[in-house]
Amino acid sequence: MSAEEPPVLADRYRLEEILGRGGMAEVWRATDPVLHRSVAVKLLRDTADDETDRQRFTAEARTLARLSHPGLVMLLDAGIKAERPYLVLELVEGRTLEQECGGRPAAPERVAEIGRELAAALAYAHGAGVIHRDVKPSNVLLGHDGRIKLADFGIARLIGETVRHTRTGQAIGTAAYLSPEQVRGEDVTVATDVYSLGLLLLEALTGERAYPGTPTEAALARLSRQPEIPDSLPADWAGLLAQMTSLDDTDRPSADEVVARLREIGRVGTVPESGETRVMTAPVATAPSRPAELLATVRERAAGTPPHLRVVLGVCALIVLFVIIAGLAAGGGEAPADRGIPAQTPPELEQPLQDLHDAVLEGQ
Repeated sequence: MSAEEPPVLADRYRLEEILGRGGMAEVWRATDPVLHRSVAVKLLRDTADDETDRQRFTAEARTLARLSHPGLVMLLDAGIKAERPYLVLELVEGRTLEQECGGRPAAPERVAEIGRELAAALAYAHGAGVIHRDVKPSNVLLGHDGRIKLADFGIARLIGETVRHTRTGQAIGTAAYLSPEQVRGEDVTVATDVYSLGLLLLEALTGERAYPGTPTEAALARLSRQPEIPDSLPADWAGLLAQMTSLDDTDRPSADEVVARLREIGRVGTVPESGETRVMTAPVATAPSRPAELLATVRERAAGTPPHLRVVLGVCALIVLFVIIAGLAAGGGEAPADRGIPAQTPPELEQPLQDLHDAVLEGQ
């Protein structure tokens, strides 16, 4: 084979150009000469070293290949080459939602349309026992032909359960869209996908990420508060987004319910335009070093909130205050700079946050 000829994977797929690179894979445009069609090949960076890993990967790939829905990018083939798993996927020509919005609010009726399609795809997959785990704007493909598809469905499950990690940390998902239960390192449910979809829709409507800052700052913020929903959004949108992003996963609607609610919403008015993605709140910093600072901050944030939320904020403040005072009494100082997590982080959250921090660094 001459140097000009593209590489061939598995004696079949002719790799032509790289479409994108991420922390866990690189994606190629390829040609399948057997069926005379263009495909997308995702070549994973992680390895399946032993027979158990390979068998699990094959079993999970078969599960994903059985998913067939207009809103899902179809898995066409899968295998392992030189211990590196690969996936052959339907090629969708178009842009991602992230590229489409570019940090600007989208028209509410367009967001409702996208949300309905994504929620319907989630409902279908949830019914088949599969959870996405990584719903985010860059995984939403808007085809030139008008199709709306959710990519990488179940890929996080493949990575998390069937492949030996070469990266530090086991965190799966993107920090800006993780659910509170993912931050805590708990088992995920279908409600995890609904939460991430809620953050995605809120960002599409406003052009602003709900939880800015570093990955660990963003992760910690969602443990204590729901995202702030602008008063400019109509009540029907605000109510749905508040339920989808509830801190308690049992209070979130199902994906089917989200579809029904978005059908009812219809046109929701105009959201002010914005030139760039802006943050909705200031980045969450490490806990204030003085108790008075913390209490002042809580009073400021609590102003204007409903009475029941003020009670919740007060209880959270007292808990954090107790942790800070205990840390000071024990002579505790700032966390080492290389840990990437704030000082006085509750012990049960340290390992999940450290995994998230390390995984993000490795993926950069």
